[in-house]
Amino acid sequence: MTQNTSLSYRDAGVDIDAGDALVDRIKPLARKTLRDGVLGGIGGFGALFEVPKRYKEPVLVSGTDGVGTKLKLAFQLNRHDTVGQDLVAMSVNDILVQGAESLFFLDYFACGKLDVDTAASVVGGIARGCELAGCALIGGETAEMPGMYPDGEYDLAGFAVGVVEKSRIIDGSTIAAGDVVLGLASSGAHSNGYSLVRKIIERSRPDMNAPFDEAEGKARTLADVVMAPTRIYVKPVLQLMSKVAVKGMAHITGGGLLENVPRVLPDATVAELKKVAWPRPKLFDWMQQEGNVGENEMHRVFNCGIGMVIVVAAAEAETAMAELAAAGEAVYRIGEIRARVGDEAQTVVV
Repeated sequence: MTQNTSLSYRDAGVDIDAGDALVDRIKPLARKTLRDGVLGGIGGFGALFEVPKRYKEPVLVSGTDGVGTKLKLAFQLNRHDTVGQDLVAMSVNDILVQGAESLFFLDYFACGKLDVDTAASVVGGIARGCELAGCALIGGETAEMPGMYPDGEYDLAGFAVGVVEKSRIIDGSTIAAGDVVLGLASSGAHSNGYSLVRKIIERSRPDMNAPFDEAEGKARTLADVVMAPTRIYVKPVLQLMSKVAVKGMAHITGGGLLENVPRVLPDATVAELKKVAWPRPKLFDWMQQEGNVGENEMHRVFNCGIGMVIVVAAAEAETAMAELAAAGEAVYRIGEIRARVGDEAQTVVV
């Protein structure tokens, strides 16, 4: 190629036609997530959304996150259909703990060279996550950046915006000794602690395609288990909030049970959790054994089977559990709130 040869964007590594093809694949997926409030579809310079008129004093709540190093396993296992749901879940579950209804979601997909099939699979997972959360996928960005990422790899980020009535913001301020701590089952490790998960897999060298456990009567491989998408709790918990006065919630992400629950507790309280109160999925026992991981470290890194914690008054605990179970959630009474002694840790697992 001489200095006088005419260059194109494709010569530089960016395929505009592939990007256009991806947009065409995404549009019907996004259309399935439309809800009241969407004023414009994908393709504009900005996404338009009208706050629902039923809110008298609407407060917008926003959250942003990624998927972390779980993506490394997605590349290694060539499984791209679940990480999109992980992406949505991390943000919509986060804003849910303040009582927010998810309104819309936008994603950012970055790669070195765009593979339309892979990207469409990822966005398909994002659309499924949005449907589960009841929020609209109203925009996003696909960035093809030659030289920035190794072949076959990509990165994901996204953010959700929700709304809550100002008088119904949940901040944990009313939590008191005697309140009950409920735990909603996780679907696995969700999207946290995967640097340690990958280290354990690297050390133990398991057969990722061998039968590992069962879920809903179906055998699952270890690959199935570690790539299981994060559970989205939005609809069942919003339904619960219409029936029961929820005092506080914690989404169990990075930091596990020990570091997330204290974020919603008043300084003078402690959440005392009983580890015999819920079944710990086989994945966590396997990781603890294969990685020789200490018990405290397990509860500090992983959700250990509990993806969302909800605090309610003792008098409403049974009603709350019945409502959540009726909505399809596996719910456990995992502990209670008590007075804090000195400067002890605000969450203890006994």
